[in-house]
Amino acid sequence: MVDETADFAALIRELKDRSGLSYGVLAKRLHMSTSTLHRYCNGDAVPTEYAPVERFARLCKATPDELVEAHRRWILADGARQRERKAATTTATATSATATAPEVATAAATTPTPETDLPAPSHEPAVPVTAPTPRNRRRTALFAAAAVAVVLAATALVPRLVSGDGGGSDRKQEAGSVTSTGRGTPSSSASAKSSRSPSASASPSGSVSPSGSATAKSRASASPGAKAGGAADVGAAAVPLTVTTRPYAWESPCSQTYLVDRDAAKVPPPPTEQDAPGWVSALGAVSADSQYLELTVQGTGQETVVLQTLNVRVVGSGAPLAWNAYAMGYIGVGCGGGVPTHSFGIGLDAVRPVATPKAGQTGLPYKVSESDPEVLYITAAAASHDVRWYLELGWSSGDRKGVLRIDDQGKPFRTSGMSGRPQYGYSLDDSEWVPHQAD
Repeated sequence: MVDETADFAALIRELKDRSGLSYGVLAKRLHMSTSTLHRYCNGDAVPTEYAPVERFARLCKATPDELVEAHRRWILADGARQRERKAATTTATATSATATAPEVATAAATTPTPETDLPAPSHEPAVPVTAPTPRNRRRTALFAAAAVAVVLAATALVPRLVSGDGGGSDRKQEAGSVTSTGRGTPSSSASAKSSRSPSASASPSGSVSPSGSATAKSRASASPGAKAGGAADVGAAAVPLTVTTRPYAWESPCSQTYLVDRDAAKVPPPPTEQDAPGWVSALGAVSADSQYLELTVQGTGQETVVLQTLNVRVVGSGAPLAWNAYAMGYIGVGCGGGVPTHSFGIGLDAVRPVATPKAGQTGLPYKVSESDPEVLYITAAAASHDVRWYLELGWSSGDRKGVLRIDDQGKPFRTSGMSGRPQYGYSLDDSEWVPHQAD
């Protein structure tokens, strides 16, 4: 067991023991098998997603600081698990190649060679050759003429292939002297080819796309060369950090409401938190009143990356959506929650929205690396507008710097006010949505 996995297992064991709940009770409430929960607590396995870890920690009454620490340790344990898997794949490939080598050697040993496997000369008298007939002579002449034509055609083609119709050598020379003006440094012929590809070209801003369980690499904005008196902007390939975005995280089930353009009878029951992205996508739902984002920022190497700024960009604002509002959670079921560290609030109704640290929280700058990630929590509120927006995270590392765009799979986030809209809560007794005004 690697250290990261052992640290993660130790923390969830501590939470479980302190809660006083049995494995069976916890497993039932988490909708997983008891044996699976045992494996997580013993360090024999690591959950592929963070959602069950968060539900487990909340069931065990973890404090906000413990929730952050659980997330941090899960990130490190998950990274270690992926590295082990890659190492096992590499070892299996090398073993397969080693096992194949003797077969190749055996095959080479049995291949005929001119010196050893030519048939021995025969001492029997040669069979007399019959003189060719006129018909056979004509056929032989035709075959010979065809062979000569093929040889001449191949001979004529070789110079064209070498010279590329006279333009290939010029084009090769031109490619070898290309300078990547977007970086301000000359490139070799190999890097010049890559600089012409779409993936290596500079773009105004990158996009951090969330994935259900996978970490999406961010892209950086790049400007030509180095700015005077400042650090050089870098391209996507050189960005030293990644951001995993959960755009439909819940601070608590009772805190999250979605606007849906459907009657209550046509809306399925509220999902669990990990199923919220699919539920939102299927219904075309929009976060109502506020949207809670969870951003996990981690370096890709040992060097320290400083998170300098977090700016809000609004790309569209209009009247609130005239849809029905559906609260997550269930009527009569209590909800917990707290304010974790590194939390920011955004008032989207403002003319120029700003990400402001919540009361008692420390703001930017923060430092991250591969072994020291940070989790940022964003609460974006909108009461009187339907707002489309995204974030820009400014970073620096040594003499490099850049800006990461953080959005919802390439699209802006969307948050709408719901004042005056019909509100519904889900009743477990009636198994349906019923009119309900949140407390």
